[in-house]
Amino acid sequence: MNEVKTIQPKEAWQLLQDEPRAVLIDVRSDMEFLFVGHPVGAIHIPWIDYPDWNINPNFVIEVRKVILGGICHGEVRESAPIILICRSGKRSLEAGKLLIQEGICEVYNVAEGFEGELDHQHHRGTLGGWRFHGLPWEQC
Repeated sequence: MNEVKTIQPKEAWQLLQDEPRAVLIDVRSDMEFLFVGHPVGAIHIPWIDYPDWNINPNFVIEVRKVILGGICHGEVRESAPIILICRSGKRSLEAGKLLIQEGICEVYNVAEGFEGELDHQHHRGTLGGWRFHGLPWEQC
């Protein structure tokens, strides 16, 4: 059975450079994606978003559209590698588990997310994350 593979931000960036089919999907809310910033080239498909903060019922369908429907069939691995990122790696892990359950075989979770965990002063971005490691990002 397939599992979500956990990778560090720099490993995710390298996978995107080495595998042209790989897709980076940012699962954070609209507000986080737009105002906090996001990895350059990330596709935004929220896992949970306002106004009700429920799980996006179309999440799997939207991801399948991005990868043109590819899923695993026995030993054949046709789907593009999907790399999921959120703020700290928790929501993206849950989203990845659903993708695996729905038959998408190569799913990665960025362990530290975009901003990393909270430090002892309740700030993000000081302990880890995509931005902390100096990887390409942008802000709208």
